[in-house]
Amino acid sequence: MPNTISGFSKLSKSDKIEWLLDTYFKDKTNARALVKGYWNTDDKLQKLHDEFIENTITNYYLPLGVAPNFLINGSHYTIPMAIEESSVVAAASKAAKFWLERGGFKAEVLSTEKIGQVHFMFLGDFKKLQIFFNYVKPKLISETATITKSMERRGGGILDIELRDKSEDVPNYYQLHATFETMDAMGANFINTCLEQFATTLKYEASTYEAFDAKEKDITVIMSILSNYVPQCLVRAEVSCKIEELKSKDIPHPEEFAQKFKQAVSIAEIEPYRAVTHNKGIMNGIDAVVLATGNDFRAVEAGVHAYAAKEGTYSSLTHCTIENGVFRFWIEIPLALGTVGGLTSIHPLVKFALEMLQKPSARDLMQIVAVAGLAQNFGAVKSLTTTGIQEGHMKMHLMNILNQFEATEAEKTKLIEHFKTNVVTHSLVVEAIETLRK
Repeated sequence: MPNTISGFSKLSKSDKIEWLLDTYFKDKTNARALVKGYWNTDDKLQKLHDEFIENTITNYYLPLGVAPNFLINGSHYTIPMAIEESSVVAAASKAAKFWLERGGFKAEVLSTEKIGQVHFMFLGDFKKLQIFFNYVKPKLISETATITKSMERRGGGILDIELRDKSEDVPNYYQLHATFETMDAMGANFINTCLEQFATTLKYEASTYEAFDAKEKDITVIMSILSNYVPQCLVRAEVSCKIEELKSKDIPHPEEFAQKFKQAVSIAEIEPYRAVTHNKGIMNGIDAVVLATGNDFRAVEAGVHAYAAKEGTYSSLTHCTIENGVFRFWIEIPLALGTVGGLTSIHPLVKFALEMLQKPSARDLMQIVAVAGLAQNFGAVKSLTTTGIQEGHMKMHLMNILNQFEATEAEKTKLIEHFKTNVVTHSLVVEAIETLRK
């Protein structure tokens, strides 16, 4: 059993590394060199990265790629994507180029409300609680005035607070359900600070409310926290063109392609096993841009997948219609994003990515991210319904396999040429490497 340790967080970075090496590694020299090899040579920049999280020992790299030729609402973008999966950036770029020649992408922010809740227990009559809430609601808002002042200057703040009765689901359980506008900030810290003040005010006012008996005065706050499910923070992106305009080198029969594409999307709308993989492809594009712009891809993932199941069954996030000879493909998703605060103002590559995107507002970024997801899904479904997904994916994966077997530059050149006209599978690449080396 590995040793446990007390006070690990108080050790220096070097001491943390030495403890890890002593505890887990046989070849300490190579392990140490690997960890230090990923340190930035700029000490100031490395210190910045060290302070992002706790117990930092090194940096973990992901490739930062770019997908050019996106036309969104008449403006041209090159979209940054941080992702390790082969073919994602290539597929996004190819979809962007395809739609560039057919009018580009249209995107629209439908709403930007974000949600936070105070979860509490109340032992008493809900009607009395409702009367108390109506009395205390102005105080909930006024006592957060110092917190909301700066946000209100930018046009945001608290939109509303509701009392919700959840006691049929959990006995004595109620909520303060609050909606917020956080403008260009993702707003998690702002929302959580407001919620904690709501909780403080709620408990104090209840304890002195004369109409409550002793039990009713003793409100128990369970927790105060924002929700990453934001069904009223919505963005829509779409593409459309006449069916005949879909014709291209790999779509020789556009009518047949359009029908097959629509059927593939319809399957994802009703079959959860397909929908999960379908939506995972969408998130390939979304997560890559969210990560590149310093936003919380885990929060986005959780909220998006909840939205995909909002009707009671997990379903496709994208939809397709063919009407009056027009092919239309669109996505509608919840996205809570920010372009100020957090990593956006301190991570050098995040600042680089946002400048590349022409310093977007949060609303602009919502549109860009939704478009990236739609483009990724179009590319995936197009491949699935024409050549199959593996042809393009495995050709992109070829370089990973060659690097896995430490192919030389000369070997890579010969094998890349060989697989231009041959099927790529892991076993066939291994066989080709072995044959070449013989």
